Amino acid sequence: MTETLPLAETQSLVARARAGDHGALEHLYRAYERGVYTLARRLTPTAEDAEDVLQETFLEVCRSIGSWRGEGSLWGWIRTIAASKALMRYRREKLRTGEPLGEDAAESEDGDVPLRLDLEAALSRLPERSRAVVWLHDVEGYTHEEIAELMGMTTSFSKSQLARSHEKLRRWLGEGVPA
Repeated sequence: MTETLPLAETQSLVARARAGDHGALEHLYRAYERGVYTLARRLTPTAEDAEDVLQETFLEVCRSIGSWRGEGSLWGWIRTIAASKALMRYRREKLRTGEPLGEDAAESEDGDVPLRLDLEAALSRLPERSRAVVWLHDVEGYTHEEIAELMGMTTSFSKSQLARSHEKLRRWLGEGVPA
């Protein structure tokens, strides 16, 4: 997603929001809610989790709009907050259930996979953390360094997760199957 508001309008809304104008904050919410929800939906397992991330993101935007330095796009800043909130939710859930954070236990190698699946179905089969790395890197354009920082991991973690996930997606989509 690209910036949905013209630069002059964005600057005006941010200035008004910093001054406490609730209408400006609502306008920013309406302009970016779809993009935040879409990102959150890709990074969380349920629609309810994505809705929670959407709300948490805009609560943080409301609290922090005064500290946004204006470097880069407003959408980029909001997107970073949303990704961070989604990943924090993932970490909290892993800690709550006692599952290890290092590797995803949900990975299945049952071999009983149809040769052709659509990309959406293949992505949904990836463990949550792997799906997040693929989405952040391939769709949102985050670098491995940015992903590592967001996830509290190393750059090599991001690179290896991406490589393994791409390998699985190719296999599931039938690209790696010999003729």
